[in-house]
Amino acid sequence: MRGSMGGGRPPDATTGVPDRPPSATTVTADATASAPTQGFDALLPPQMAERAETIGVRKAGQDTLTMFTLGVLAGAFIALGAIFSVTVSAGSSELPVGVARLLAGLAFSLGLILVVVAGAELFTGNVLLVMAWASRRVRTGSLLRNWTIVYIGNFVGALGTVALVLASGWFELSDGSIGTALLATADAKASKPFLEVLTAGILCNALVCLAVWMAYSARSTTDRILAIVPPITAFVAAGFEHSVANMFYLPAAMAVLAVAPPDFWAETGTTAATYAAVDMDGFIGNLVPATIGNIIGGAVLVGAVYWVAYLRTSNRA
Repeated sequence: MRGSMGGGRPPDATTGVPDRPPSATTVTADATASAPTQGFDALLPPQMAERAETIGVRKAGQDTLTMFTLGVLAGAFIALGAIFSVTVSAGSSELPVGVARLLAGLAFSLGLILVVVAGAELFTGNVLLVMAWASRRVRTGSLLRNWTIVYIGNFVGALGTVALVLASGWFELSDGSIGTALLATADAKASKPFLEVLTAGILCNALVCLAVWMAYSARSTTDRILAIVPPITAFVAAGFEHSVANMFYLPAAMAVLAVAPPDFWAETGTTAATYAAVDMDGFIGNLVPATIGNIIGGAVLVGAVYWVAYLRTSNRA
């Protein structure tokens, strides 16, 4: 990815595709594609809103193969963040709970950093397309098409990563402590009631979309990373529910239950029955409310609020 230096065009904060600098008025991307960006100061919220709207239009207009491919990448990237987080969490029971959660959240931040810097399409970030939709620059059908294709792509990427990481024997490392950390995480998620997952999903994607929103202000890769880490660390530390991350956690845990050899259970001193909530019913019972909550948290609490603040016709300069 090309860095944004002085006269360069700052990249799209979500896909890494070079973007035009926001202006005070709404103009076409083609008309301003070569406009220079002055200085290194972060963009201000009104400019961030213009950028979010323009990016939303471009995302909605992607062809199906591009959209799906980048969706698969995002699912894999978030899964890699989850793998890092579980690995860091393994064997951390002797640490204070807050410290252990903090470390897990910092590690998980890798996922969204990869999405934003390397370039990918993440369902939970793409709910911000509602800003372009509210401005009538994206049709309802195009919005739903993007969400559907990207969601499916995220799922495929997450499941592909599950297959790869299980084949690597990752869950058996450290005398099985990584596998038990994964199983405990998944069991806790699958055991939550619908309303609890829904509200945790709302809070989660409010933080995720705030991370993406703040990344829209960035002029450099360093800016983007610094904008992403605190909100992502916060949602993981708080135990909120991210639908795409759960596309990895729960299928990976179900796969461990299915393929773990007797030696794994002997080393860990547990049995598959200990994690009874980790099954297909538990997966669906988590994924549905988490997805609904993620849409509400990102689209309403972040996208709609900033659209009202900065993109209503009466507010445009």
